Amino acid sequence: MSDAFFIYVTAGSVEEAERIGRALVAERLAACANILPGMRSIYWWDGKVEEASEAVLVLKSVRKNLAALTARVKALHSYAVPCVVALPIETGNADYLAWIVTESGGS
Repeated sequence: MSDAFFIYVTAGSVEEAERIGRALVAERLAACANILPGMRSIYWWDGKVEEASEAVLVLKSVRKNLAALTARVKALHSYAVPCVVALPIETGNADYLAWIVTESGGS
């Protein structure tokens, strides 16, 4: 098992995803940020079903950064309750996983 994680974040726009992703990479809380535009979400909010266009932000980082990364996303995000979900990377290209660890300040 690696120390690397994918962190799934939704944003209200591509511009917001870019702003958050750029900040997290610049601050070395993430090694990389991928932005996927054009997501459509259907969800419960304030007791009713809502729909919205969003962008997906996929970050790559390490376990020791998860709390700070989550706090930073919350500080930068326009949503009251932003989606920030960390998924461990079990295996993959060892060179790439080592790059994630190195570039996000891991050991």
